[in-house]
Amino acid sequence: MTVVIALLVGFILGAAATAALHRSRRNQEAASPLATQLAQMRLALESMQKSAAESAENRVRSETALAAVINEMRNESKNYLAETRKFTTALTNSQARGKFGEAQLELMLEQAGLRKGIEYIAQRSTSDTSGIPDITVKMPGGAQIFIDSKFPFERFLDAFDTEDLDDRDNYLALHSRDLFEHVKALSKRGYHSTQTSPDFVVLFLPFESLLAEAIRTDSTLLERAFNAGVTIATPTSMMALLRTVGHIYTHNRAVESAEEITEIAGSFLNNLTLLHSKIVALGKSITATSRAYDDLIPTAEKTVLGPAREILALGVAGDKEKLSIEYPEAPADARELKEQG
Repeated sequence: MTVVIALLVGFILGAAATAALHRSRRNQEAASPLATQLAQMRLALESMQKSAAESAENRVRSETALAAVINEMRNESKNYLAETRKFTTALTNSQARGKFGEAQLELMLEQAGLRKGIEYIAQRSTSDTSGIPDITVKMPGGAQIFIDSKFPFERFLDAFDTEDLDDRDNYLALHSRDLFEHVKALSKRGYHSTQTSPDFVVLFLPFESLLAEAIRTDSTLLERAFNAGVTIATPTSMMALLRTVGHIYTHNRAVESAEEITEIAGSFLNNLTLLHSKIVALGKSITATSRAYDDLIPTAEKTVLGPAREILALGVAGDKEKLSIEYPEAPADARELKEQG
């Protein structure tokens, strides 16, 4: 009985040990995938942390660079505003505006291919009543185009210094009136009345907006100016006019060059014809001399050389060697040069 109980207890203990072993194996098998997943999650988390750190560094660098660019732009804007203020302040002086317009006009003349002192004359006038145009453009054929630079700016500047639209329109109306006053003053000088000028004189404005805003408030401005014998030009239309004049000069220079070449070629042909005639005359002289030489030899042999040799043969002293030399033959078939028509 005791033995049976012992065997039974041993069996139960063995079964329990076996079950515990199986449970341990199952727990280990279940824990293995979980550990793998946890490891993968750890790696992914570390990668995300690294990417986040790199992104943060890049963001800091980008923000620093952007701040530097913004600061540079701010400084450039300050410099631009400062220069603009200086420019605006300078343009409040009428003499400075006059010099600016004249300098811009001369630059455009040079860009159009016109030469100072040749195709145009620049005058330096210090008074609007001097009666001297700023620029006189010489046209082929003797005509002249007179150009005067004007720069009405005070009312224009006042218009864009105010935020009130009604005040701005009022200032621009005054600006248009100022511009037409320049037109009337220029018309009274009578440049366009001279015989060498077209029936108009050109008033040059150095900025497009000076004319555009004046026309916006007074649509009849251009027509009234033209009726007064004044054409208002801005840089765009002025360059078109000057380039047209430059093209005419270029074309005329080409025509003059062709005429000069024709004249030189005619002179060369005349000289060539004269040279040819002299060569023909010389050839004829050579041919005539050759023929006269051929006629002279027999006479000389008969009347001079023959008797001289007979005298030597009689014992008279003389230079036998020289008298023994035969007369050279004339050039065979001397070429006759014939005149060519």
